[in-house]
Amino acid sequence: MTTQRTRATPPHAEEIAAEVRGRIHRGALGPGDRLPPERELAGQLGVSRDRLRDALGVLERDGYLVRKRGATGGRFVSELAAPFASWATRTEHDLDDIVDYRLAVECQAARFAAERRTRADLAALGDAVERLAAADSPRDYRLADVAFHAAIAFASRNQRLATAVERARGELFEPADVLWRDGRNDSLADHRRILAAIDAGDPDAAAGAVAEHIERTRHELRALVRAAAGPAGGP
Repeated sequence: MTTQRTRATPPHAEEIAAEVRGRIHRGALGPGDRLPPERELAGQLGVSRDRLRDALGVLERDGYLVRKRGATGGRFVSELAAPFASWATRTEHDLDDIVDYRLAVECQAARFAAERRTRADLAALGDAVERLAAADSPRDYRLADVAFHAAIAFASRNQRLATAVERARGELFEPADVLWRDGRNDSLADHRRILAAIDAGDPDAAAGAVAEHIERTRHELRALVRAAAGPAGGP
């Protein structure tokens, strides 16, 4: 009897686009950033250049990317006004589902991090908090925020959970300039409380501090969604 080898199905363009879109939502890529050349980015994502090109076309169509010609050209992350306006048309129920997902995975990651963290983990978290405090632009602040949450996920010592944290953060879309303008002081204080709880090895306090931080994000995003809906929109 001949058995057939099962092959993994190559990702579709929308799946590849979702990965890049998630990086933009998390802030790993921000307005004005230039994407790596196609060959390099295809290698990073483990996809063919043809599939990647189709995915980048989706992101250009949706307003996430702009293409510039010439020697210094390439694909760049847009100012993101149009895609955020589209993202913000979701219902508050949908928004709550996403935030609840973040609560579920990030609070548990913080619990594990408080139990399993090493000196190197604490150093990485402390460095991210220092970068948050010293950031002098929305871009620098967002990158430090990304580094902090990634360090918690890594300290959980659970790769599946870390992947879930990354996916959950990629589903939200809070513009970096809004974070910078309206919530930087509260967010910095939240990060310091989270770090203190993980440093103290207190899982309950760590999870509680993360929950408070994410609930603040829920409040901020509800306000943004309502503002985007205008006086006639929203519940």
